[in-house]
Amino acid sequence: MTERAPLSSLSADELAAFLADKQAAYAELKDRGLSLDLTRGKPASDQLDLSEALLSLPTGHTDRSGADVRNYGGLEGLLELREMFAELLGVETAQVICGGNSSLTMMHQALTDLLLWGGPGSERAWKDEPVVKFVCPVPGYDRHFSMLADFGIEMVTVPMNEDGPDVEAVRALVADDPSVKGLWIVPTYANPTGATCSVEVATALMSMPTAAPDFRVFWDNAYALHHLTDTEVKSADALSIAAANGHPDRPIMFASTSKITFAGAGVAVMAMSETNKAWFLKHLGMASIGPDKVNHLRHVQFFGDADGVRAHMRKHRELIAPKFAAVQAALTAELAGLEVAEWTEPTGGYFVNLDVMDGTATRVVQLAKEAGIALTPAGASFPHGQDPRDRNIRLAPTFPPLEQVETAMAGVATCVALAAAEALTR
Repeated sequence: MTERAPLSSLSADELAAFLADKQAAYAELKDRGLSLDLTRGKPASDQLDLSEALLSLPTGHTDRSGADVRNYGGLEGLLELREMFAELLGVETAQVICGGNSSLTMMHQALTDLLLWGGPGSERAWKDEPVVKFVCPVPGYDRHFSMLADFGIEMVTVPMNEDGPDVEAVRALVADDPSVKGLWIVPTYANPTGATCSVEVATALMSMPTAAPDFRVFWDNAYALHHLTDTEVKSADALSIAAANGHPDRPIMFASTSKITFAGAGVAVMAMSETNKAWFLKHLGMASIGPDKVNHLRHVQFFGDADGVRAHMRKHRELIAPKFAAVQAALTAELAGLEVAEWTEPTGGYFVNLDVMDGTATRVVQLAKEAGIALTPAGASFPHGQDPRDRNIRLAPTFPPLEQVETAMAGVATCVALAAAEALTR
């Protein structure tokens, strides 16, 4: 590939020629009549097919103890499944609850319980506090932010670095303000940056003094098993770290099989201190007499054990890693050297984080839409969808077929270059 000069270093005539070239390329792109979608991190049909055998399970209807899974009871979930996820998440079985298909629902339940009643260590219900705030690393997961907004919880942002949230920024927010009640983080292969929280950062988060005695870290380990390379990152052991530093109730961990088996019919998991677990089950018991243990048994029989889950995830990797490689190839081919964009090369998770020239992300998304390529709205990875620099775009390559990812990303790269050239010629 011919080495390119940074776009900002071109003369006026060179920049005008570059702009004209990209306008012509964009016109050709629009003429193709594309209809492609890179908006959500959903598994593709061939990924869902990997779990097709679930539809013929379970065989029988009793668990290891002989209990009939079709009946009421077992609020914590099937013991065999709890043991499996305890091993996968590096926690104790006694700390695990297995529920329905959605970890997001479990997060909503935990947050609702904190608002209505407070939790262990709370002086009062959070709804009775004058203000409740959460620390939100950005860019981050839009559904976390929309849930907080729906509850009227204020969001204060800190940068999400390659090794996790900016520790000093978090420390400054939580040290003296008792209204800062929590922090939300995707610690492993974060959405959307792919960053992983280091043991050092996890230790700082779990040990730092907080003005709120009931400060919680919602540890959403959604992608802990979603590796894209042979180097499989191990998540920090948040629960043990917190306990060792005198704050056992601080973290509440979440995970699910939503992108492992069936996105709409998997199983969700929580892990927490036994004190938090007793608190959560007390309130859960008012809403449920037990989860879908038939589905729990189905998953236990399908995987067999934790190694069965790991083997299954390698099959996922074979299907989606080429799509992530296609994203890298398209962005590099069109944009390398121009210094108008930066993007992550994640080793796991479901997204690629694209930062374009400041002030151009909204324009890139608009250009892509007009060319038939749907992208997540610019700024979606920030609270209330407001990126102060208007530069962040989350790319989700898993759902479309590989050839569509290649086509869409070539188009996106053209839009990034065109938007940058437009901005520089104003």
